Amino acid sequence: MTGIDRRDVLTGLAVASALTATAAKAQAQSNAPQQSRALDLKALKKDTDIACVYHCDFGDASRVGQMITNIDNHLSVYDYDPFKAKIVVVAHGAGIKPFLDNLEGTPWAKDAPAPALIERFQGLSKMGVEVYLCQITFKRNKIDTAKARTDDFIKTVPSGVAALAELQAKGFGYIKVG
Repeated sequence: MTGIDRRDVLTGLAVASALTATAAKAQAQSNAPQQSRALDLKALKKDTDIACVYHCDFGDASRVGQMITNIDNHLSVYDYDPFKAKIVVVAHGAGIKPFLDNLEGTPWAKDAPAPALIERFQGLSKMGVEVYLCQITFKRNKIDTAKARTDDFIKTVPSGVAALAELQAKGFGYIKVG
């Protein structure tokens, strides 16, 4: 091999440019406002044999923590393999609290934040767990959707209860921690 060919340089530049564009797009999507990560109910689908939706309409941190523990236990039986089991959490009402950057200007402004909950959800997201937040909750409580965390596993749906029904109709088992 005698040296670098001009074609090799141009190919390298093209590949580098494509990688940079892809990285920029991924960064833009992760910084995108929650509204742009809205899911249409028709887009919800079951793609594993075992699929469950956990219903979260409560804001009590200990109850949310118990739900997270249950999800972790649930996934452990399937070796934390997202190809064996799919878990979705649908949150509406006070259930959106752990997924907000802060509680200022919300009905829960006087509640103590619980940062450990989002950290636990972030861990579960590595096993494919997704969270769907109810857009009606934001609208009715006059909460800016920009308050929602921008983690990739968090999406919005038009209605939490409609998403629950849609997922159940598509074969997801329903679980509510009480």
